[in-house]
Amino acid sequence: MKLKKNDPDFFHIFNNFNNKEILGYISISKRTRFVITLATLITNTSKEKYAIAVRDALEVLTPIEIKEVLYQAVAYVGLGKTFELFEVTNDVLLKNSVDLPLESISTVNKDNRYEKGLEIQKQFFGAETIQAMIENTPEGQERFNDFLSAYCFGDFYARDALSNQDRELITFCILATLGGCENQLRGHVLANLNVGNDKEVLIDALTILLPYIGFPRTLNALAIINEY
Repeated sequence: MKLKKNDPDFFHIFNNFNNKEILGYISISKRTRFVITLATLITNTSKEKYAIAVRDALEVLTPIEIKEVLYQAVAYVGLGKTFELFEVTNDVLLKNSVDLPLESISTVNKDNRYEKGLEIQKQFFGAETIQAMIENTPEGQERFNDFLSAYCFGDFYARDALSNQDRELITFCILATLGGCENQLRGHVLANLNVGNDKEVLIDALTILLPYIGFPRTLNALAIINEY
């Protein structure tokens, strides 16, 4: 590895902090650790590290689960950052003898994606909260609520393979990695709690994220967790 050869101090600092110090503090499963790591590498578009993580994640995640972490990121990170990562993912899967394409696990169609998405929003955030958001939307901006329900929650959250806990934890990790999304992060901390990810899970997730996202974003996210 060129980094190890040319920057030995950085390599040892990262290796020590990521593996020795952090793992001693967390209790979540290896599977969940990989889900968290994939989510933050996708958000940062760290293609080389992401490819390695995909390869290693095959030990504890199915190819469909790995692909679903990437699908879940699309609505939050955007097509521009995720498009190439689908190619990276497919390359790694093919090199590891996974037959492509994987089976489709979409559960919605053009006629019901909005209703399915709205139903999930109400389940995660509360029907009154979602209704208030809709009613208080300025005139002419209603389309963004529709997009949120149909695209973000209908097209992605309604897919199979990952649990509600998985999807909300992925979203939390993406928002924490992005930074500057405190309003959204606050809502998704609540959603995580509503679907069964307690504060300890979120704090463990932040512990894993810390080397990848730095202290400012980690501490901002931790402050929001501590509001609940």
